[in-house]
Amino acid sequence: MNTPTTRMGRTGLMVSRLALGTMTFGLQTDEATACEILNEAASAGINFIDTADVYPLGGDLETVGRTEEILGRWLRGQRGRYIVATKAVGKMGPNAWDQGASRKHLLDAIDASLARLHTDYVDLFQLHSDDRTTPLEEMVEGLNHIVASGRARYVGVSNFLAYRLAGLLGKAEAKNLVRIVTVQPRYSLLFREIERELLPLASEEGIGVIPYNPLAGGLLTGKHRAVSAPPPGTRFTLGSAAANYQQRYWNEGAFETVARFVEIARRIGISPTTLAIAWVLANPAITAPILGASKPSQLADSIAAASYQIDPAIKEELDQLTASYRLGDATR
Repeated sequence: MNTPTTRMGRTGLMVSRLALGTMTFGLQTDEATACEILNEAASAGINFIDTADVYPLGGDLETVGRTEEILGRWLRGQRGRYIVATKAVGKMGPNAWDQGASRKHLLDAIDASLARLHTDYVDLFQLHSDDRTTPLEEMVEGLNHIVASGRARYVGVSNFLAYRLAGLLGKAEAKNLVRIVTVQPRYSLLFREIERELLPLASEEGIGVIPYNPLAGGLLTGKHRAVSAPPPGTRFTLGSAAANYQQRYWNEGAFETVARFVEIARRIGISPTTLAIAWVLANPAITAPILGASKPSQLADSIAAASYQIDPAIKEELDQLTASYRLGDATR
């Protein structure tokens, strides 16, 4: 299977229609299994790999950087075959300046990431989250310096509100500095709020959208049940990430929606995983959803979404089923 390719936003860069996320590597997933996942994705034509300096998910200051190190070892001898994206802003050390989007931290972070990844450059360097303590001008000036120095080819942001992204775009244009070309938001049938402002902004400005959590932490696979406590070995029980994932998705309303979603998938004879990701891909604003996996066997149904054409009537049914998640009113 060869995953289709698409342009990354308004750039001339072609990337696979699916990206592989690596945040499980090094904690939930050991290195040998991580390499199997990378090999499986590569064999399916996925050439777009996303990571971050703070990964693995659920870790702490003892584990930060481990995921990039695993990916760096796997990339040796084949770096030129892949589009590599990483992120910075999260806390990486004990000092007050070991986090955020200050010029100092971003320049320190890119150098540290390149060392862990065993490469001279990354294709995409992203702000992992917004840093309200750093002026937008300083953020974009730091990113501009990184691109001008050759340490990154493009820059993007993740977890930014639409108005803050618009502010960054404006500062860059006014100062004739490097342009933000991608945004990485959370997006799935269970989280659709970005359709209201962020996705229209991205479409209007030609910004590539690389959404994460297209399966809502695995809830949309239908494998979880509304029991008193989440099962061990999942993101809902993983270290420092557990509380966040439970708050996002582990509630009665979400389970009711997922049950109805799974019924639709079974009715049309398709895996819920494939259908959930195909729904994300059907939005014309989307460049490449980020696939997460903790074992290679989890990838097949996700990869199948790239070649699956969702029926417009089914998409409309799913849109209506999850309409409350677009309005941010899904407590039910």
